[in-house]
Parts: sequence; C-alpha cells; structure tokens
Amino acid sequence: MIRFSQLERILKGKTVFTFEDRGITSLSIDSRKATATPGTLFFAIAGERHNAHRFIHELYQRGIRQFVVEQKVDSVEQLPEANIIQVSSSIQALQRLVAFHRSQFSIPVVGITGSNGKTIIKEWLFQMLSKKLNVVKNPGSYNSQVGVPLSVWQIQSHHQIGIFEAGISRPDEMQNLAQVIQPTIGIFSTIGSAHDEGFSDREQKIQEKLRLFDEAKVVIYCKDHAAIDRAVAAHELKKLFTWGYKEGADVSIQRKASGFNVTYNKHTFSLTLPFSDPASVENCFHCVALLLWLKYDPIYIQECITSLRTVHMRLELKEGINHCQLIDDTYNNDLAGLEISLQFLLHQHQRTRKRIILSDILESGLEKDALIKQIAELVQRNKVDNFTGVGKVLGEFKHLFSANASFYESTEDFLSNFNTDQLQDEVILVKGARAFQFEKIVSRLQRKVHGTVMEINLGALVNNLNFFRSRLRPSTRIMVMVKAFAYGSGSNEIANILQYHKVDYLGVAYADEGVDLRKNHITLPIMVMNPSEESFNSILTYNLEPEIYSFKIFKALAAFLQGKVCHIHIKLDTGMHRLGFEERDLGELTNLLSSNPNIKVASIFSHLAGADELQHDAFSTSQADKFRRWADVISEALGYKPFYHILNTPGILRLPHLQMDMVRLGIGLYGVDPTTEGFHELKPVATLKTIISQVRNIPKGESIGYGRRGVAEQDMTLATIAVGYADGFSRAFSRGVGHVLINGKRAPVIGNVCMDMSMVDITGIDANEGDEVILFGAQLPIQEVAASIKTIPYEILTNTSERVKRVFVAESI
Repeated sequence: MIRFSQLERILKGKTVFTFEDRGITSLSIDSRKATATPGTLFFAIAGERHNAHRFIHELYQRGIRQFVVEQKVDSVEQLPEANIIQVSSSIQALQRLVAFHRSQFSIPVVGITGSNGKTIIKEWLFQMLSKKLNVVKNPGSYNSQVGVPLSVWQIQSHHQIGIFEAGISRPDEMQNLAQVIQPTIGIFSTIGSAHDEGFSDREQKIQEKLRLFDEAKVVIYCKDHAAIDRAVAAHELKKLFTWGYKEGADVSIQRKASGFNVTYNKHTFSLTLPFSDPASVENCFHCVALLLWLKYDPIYIQECITSLRTVHMRLELKEGINHCQLIDDTYNNDLAGLEISLQFLLHQHQRTRKRIILSDILESGLEKDALIKQIAELVQRNKVDNFTGVGKVLGEFKHLFSANASFYESTEDFLSNFNTDQLQDEVILVKGARAFQFEKIVSRLQRKVHGTVMEINLGALVNNLNFFRSRLRPSTRIMVMVKAFAYGSGSNEIANILQYHKVDYLGVAYADEGVDLRKNHITLPIMVMNPSEESFNSILTYNLEPEIYSFKIFKALAAFLQGKVCHIHIKLDTGMHRLGFEERDLGELTNLLSSNPNIKVASIFSHLAGADELQHDAFSTSQADKFRRWADVISEALGYKPFYHILNTPGILRLPHLQMDMVRLGIGLYGVDPTTEGFHELKPVATLKTIISQVRNIPKGESIGYGRRGVAEQDMTLATIAVGYADGFSRAFSRGVGHVLINGKRAPVIGNVCMDMSMVDITGIDANEGDEVILFGAQLPIQEVAASIKTIPYEILTNTSERVKRVFVAESI
C-alpha cells in the first residue's frame, strides 16, 4: 500500500501538513461524489470554471483527511487532522501516483486507442478473457486524462490481465496516459473525424495516438487501413501483428456466404459472427487477433464470439411502481462499477429514500468475506436506506449489513417472495451480474406503460451543457430554462442533473412548475416568467423569484408582500415588443423600487428578437446597447448592480460578446441548434420511439384510415404503430407528409394520423410486430421532422404529451 509519506517523492510535490501517515486506498477528484474513508486521497483540481479548492473545508467536515492541492489552502489551522501536499498540477499528480501504482504489477496490460470502437472492443475482450482470467478494465468509457488513472488504480494483486482504453483530443496528451497504462499489448481500432479539430491533420492525430504504444511489446491493428498502416510503419514500434482482408496481414480474413475463413500460421479455420454490420465485424476481428496472439485456440474463440452480449453503454432511469424510480443497471456487476453506480444513486434527489437490489459479484478475485465487507461498506457510505441482496454469497454474510436488509438465494426466489407493496416513493438501483437475469426484476418493478416513450440521454445533455459553458467566460452564470416540462423532456429529472452539475439558475414559465421542482428537492434559485396574483402565495412560500414586466404586476406584488422580502427579475423591452418596461417607464420604476426596499432585484434582463440570424446582428447590438443604458439607470437607483442578461441559446452560439453577467440556455441544452450556422458539437438529447403493434398486407386499391384518405396504390405491407396525435404526433404528418424510421429505413405515414395510432407503409422493409419505431432522434433529426410540417423543433418537443413516459439514460457504469 502506498502511504502519504511517499507522496512527496512520487508526486514531485511539497508536504504542507502531515497529521498521520495514512495509507492510500481510494482516489477522488469530484467534491460532489467524494466519500469519506480513512484512505481516501482527494485531488483538488482548479479548472476553468470550477475550482475544487473551494470545497476542501466542506470535504474535511464530511470526513476526508488527505488532500493533494495546487493552491494555498486558507485557514489550514481549521484542518488539524489533515494530510496536505501541494503540487504544480493535481491532474499530473494523479497520473504520477497511478503510474507508480501500475509499475508494481507485472501482468499483461492491453491498451486500446483509435477514433471509434474502443469501448466495444474493451468490453468484448472482457467478456472473452474473463472466462479464464481475472480481468480489470475501465468502467464504462473512463478513457480521459483523469478517467484512465482512476481506472488503472483498480489493479490489484489478484488480477491477471488489464484492458484499458485511452482517448485524446489534442497533442501531447497521450504520453501522459501511456505512462499510466504502461501497455504491454496495443490495439489501434480505427481512425476517423472525432477530435480532428484538435490536430493539424489526420496524420498528426494518428502519430499522437501511437505514442500509447511506444513501449508495448506488440501492436495489433487492421492492415487494410492505409493511413494507420503507413503511420505504424514510420513510428518504429517493437512488433506489429496485423489482420485484414488484403494480402500481407498476419491474420488473413476471407468473407464467405456462411461466415469467415481465418488463416493464421498457415492454418485456416472458420468463424461465424452473430452480426453483419461492418463496425461490429471490425471490432470483433480486433478481439480475434488478440486472442490468436495470446495463443487461444479457434474452438475457444468461436465459443467466445457466439456468447458475445450486446454492450449496453448506459443505465436507464425509469418510472417504477408505487411512485418509485428505477435505475436499471443490469448489464454487469463488479466493485468499481458498483461504487460509481451507488454515487449516481446518491445524487438522485427526486425521492428521499434510496434502495439497492444487488446480485452476488462473480469472479471478483477476492475472498468472499473481504468482498462482502467492501460491498457493505460501500452501501453504508453511500447512504442507502434499504439493501436487498440476491445470491448465496450475499446471504452467507447478511450479518455485515444493517437491519434494513433482506436476502434471497436467487432471482426466482426474489420474484416469488418479495413484497412489492413495501416499495413506496423510493429510488431503486437494480444492479446485477448478467447470469442473474435482473431484467426480470426490472420488468416486475417498472410501471407498465404503452409502447411510446421519449428517451432522454443525460450524457448528451451534459455534453451540451459543457459545450455552452466552453463559450462563456468563467464568471458568466447560466440560467437554464426548464419551462414547458423542460421542453418536453421531464422537468424534475432534468432539473436534478442540472443542480448536480451546478448551474446557477433555473427558469420556469409558471409558479406551479417551480413549486413542483421544490417538492422534488430542487434548491437552485428559480425565476418564474409568468407570475400571477393568484400565484404570489406559492412564490413566497416556495422561495421563487417572479419576473416583473409591468407596473400592474409590480404593484400587486408589493401590496401582497406587506414588507416581506422577495427577489424579482425585471424585464426590459428593448425591441422584442412582447413584455417588459420601456425607456419611458424607468423613472416610475425606479421610484417604486426605492419605495419598496424589501423587493430585491436579482437580475435585469431583456430578450433579443433576432439572435438566430446574421441579418439581424446590427439590431441585436442596438438592443444590447439600449439594455445596458437602461439597466445602469436602475442599478444606480438601487445602489447595487443586479445580474444583467440578454442572451438566449442562439445568442450564446452567435453573439457570445454580449454575454454580460448571465445567459439563458433553453432549446440548445437539448441538442437543437436554432441557428443556420451548424454547431455540430451539440448532441441530440431526446429520442421519441414507439413500437409496431401490427403488420398486415393490404391489396392494391384498398383504402386506409379515417375518411379513407390513404389508398394502397400497389400491394402494400402496412404497419400500425402505437402513437397518435394524443401523444403529440401531429395530424400534420398525415398522408405521406411524415416519415418514421424502422430498422434504419424510412416509412411514410399512410392516411390520417389517429388519436392513439398511425399507419405507415413498410413495403420492402424487413419489420415485425414489436419492432422499434423512431419518430425523431439522432438518425432522424428533429429539425428535419419539424421542417416537414413547416414548424420548429420547439413545437415538436413541447407537444409531446406527458402521457408519453420519459426514460432517462446515462452512460453505463
């Protein structure tokens, strides 16, 4: 075990204070997720927008005692039991520590890099190799400058092989990860356009990625990729091991009708793959090449391929029975993934009570008592109220858990004997090894809904939030609009993740939306855009902040308050001409504010009328100039300066020089670019999907649907899908205007859209009842769907009915 006294030498830092020479057992970089154990070492990172040094005293109060810092710690005397070491870079210190840890182990380690397929290759190799070896790998896609060291830190003496992926976005990053991973075997997957903008050209990007393998004993890649083949030859690596369809590869692949012929070392054998898409085939042959290099026989390789499971790169937040919420994480179960999943559970605040249903962890390499002791400590540390264990090993050590724990020998035992009535208003993490078939438990506990759902990708949402943050100064605050059911995405869940990621304000349309957020444990400041006199009591009770845009609403609020304190936001009309005070109103407005000092102005704002189009930029600038002049008049009268803000989503994208003190982020958070300039960094967040209810053959000449508006102009295969205008699928999509996506192919709407169903032409599409139907999503962009009926994405999103259940997905843990 590495001890604190060793860190000065390993990290090249300077010890600030030592209370006790503790051992280092876990590493943390996120103040929100840090859990207190005697062996936790917290790395305080000062980023462009977040500085973890501000939370050191708070972390100390929570029980953390060991810190790596970049900056001087204030009031160190208030941390009498702390160990503190100062370094020039906390990220580099983290990497140095884990590089030292990695050097203590002589096991083979596979390093994987490339543009695409890294995570799939890693997960498939894990499935293949874990049948015979004890394998350690990155959780999910932890492949960044901090994700890699946190992953490699997991290596312990019982592991027999490591598999780690590494990703970079700019030059000079890979050498750091190479020192951490120290791969003995390298796999280069593919090269593509991802992160091209960080490099001078594709050649430079390949050369930078190859630095991961400078000390590797062998590098595996597909020789058919000419750019990679040329770069590898020029990089002077120790040994190359190639596969490909063309001549010259060490492993030669030949496609045949029933599968593939593989020739290696003058021996040819056949392989059958359970998929045919080019990406999966290529990912699979990277794995085959590695297994051949490791001298596994073809029979075992075919067994591994046949048993490959789909890699679900996400967990899902679903609506459960009895007002519960489910976190569906039934893909796999290991200690590293369990800890991160529990942290995800801990930060779900929609319900106060937390439960985990957990299976035995298989093939951990630890003795049973040591394994279950670690599990029990993780459960206690992450404040789980109820624990349900499934499996004989957990049951054997039930005495290590609290009184609020129950145990079942198998999934069948749980399904037969667990009383679901005891589940009330809880967030439930369901996490089990694949062998336990926990999808049966999820099916039992999930609230049954009809086949139409809106899937919200929380990872994409966070990506978009960070993209908008990257366009702002560190001091600029962000108000995120969650009005209209968070643009159809589900207000409470979206607000919870925004609170977790520390946005500054939320905006809602009406007071009852804000009240609902408060009842779901949202503590952020909330601006109400459309207050009414009837809502004043709720606004005051739930600490909401009304937008004030007229003298009528101002005077009514002042009369209601009777001296009580309330924060407000003043709306100025600089050219939108929708709501707000004008220049001629400033005198009376400042007099009212002076007469009512209990009314505190949190912000002054206006709205740009044409921020999304270049032709209106001069008008936008004139609006901003007016706004500053008028707002300064109000600030001078107040004697203090509230926040100023005028930018909405298109303004943040196109006019960042007008960002002022705060911006209002709306539709852009959900991956919709309202400009015409194409900001490709935005990722679509929402996917609306349904299922095929019935498939039938319709003879030529038959009519279809209400009013007989659809006609089969030839023999037709018709699918009825489980969505209609009551779900928000507009009647404007009727009669061929709208299209849906089924198994990657577009199918036009036939006849009129009905209330709960629609009919689509699937002639020539291989589709069956129960197949998934995409109404909009990544492959069928919402912008295109909206344009087909001459509307905008806002309307498509907000019209999606609340009866359509929202399923929230995050990256697999």
